[in-house]
Amino acid sequence: MLAVLLAVVFAAVEVLPGDAATATSERGDSAADVAARRHLLGLDRPLWERFWDWMTALPTGDLGTSARGQKVTDLLADPFPNTLLLGSAAFVLTVVASLALGCWAASRPGRPIDRIIGHAATSAFAVPEFVVSVGLLLVLSLWTGWLPAVTLTGADGNPTTWTMLIMPVLALVIPQTGWNTRIVRGALADQASAPHVEAAHLDGLPPHRVVLRHALPGALPAIATGIATSTGMLLGGAVAVETLFNYPGIGSVLAAAVAGRDAPLIAGVVMCAGAAISLVLLAADLVRARMLGART
Repeated sequence: MLAVLLAVVFAAVEVLPGDAATATSERGDSAADVAARRHLLGLDRPLWERFWDWMTALPTGDLGTSARGQKVTDLLADPFPNTLLLGSAAFVLTVVASLALGCWAASRPGRPIDRIIGHAATSAFAVPEFVVSVGLLLVLSLWTGWLPAVTLTGADGNPTTWTMLIMPVLALVIPQTGWNTRIVRGALADQASAPHVEAAHLDGLPPHRVVLRHALPGALPAIATGIATSTGMLLGGAVAVETLFNYPGIGSVLAAAVAGRDAPLIAGVVMCAGAAISLVLLAADLVRARMLGART
């Protein structure tokens, strides 16, 4: 999957107007200068050769060299861990909030709280991350002054205080909590007709105990798969959120790479993000296999 995705990235950069040679050329460069730079960057070679060279170097940890002559691994050394921190915090909070809201709604089926949570979850997921970001900036920064509007970085390239993470994390958590709450609620609804769950209700157990002790374990495989698939949306939304909050992650790196038609740098960002998503999907598969009693 990653190999196909990276091939698509190289092909997409190739069809964009312009190339890295023209994007990085200086004012006053002649056509001969641009052509020489195009040869230096290897852009006069067939696309499949450039992609093959990049892929064969990948197992050694070499992500190639950017159009400006810098190692891609060096360019991503600082911003990618920051994006992982942002995405991990948002992922953990999303899981906790989704499980809590989904279980709460499932313990009150058909009641007002169930309908309120369902409508709120749908509305939250329908709002894009950048709209949530603007709303958070207005309320928590411009109107109240509780939180800084932008992220300031120290000499190490990291945010100077942890409070600067709050709004970017919330901007990612709110839409994904809406999506995953619906997944949790649907998985628990599927378990409601299971014999052991109906037997627990007939035994007079409290609704919350029936949900947590009897319905939730059977719903976990579906919940794990659903939550894992939202990892890509979290990292994708992080690009827009990081740009709005001036967060020092891969969002600004990717935006600059696309503007500069820098295929190795774009592929390096996609590779790192794709690897992280693949690991989460693998973890979800392992949870599902364990819960379903599958043997490897």
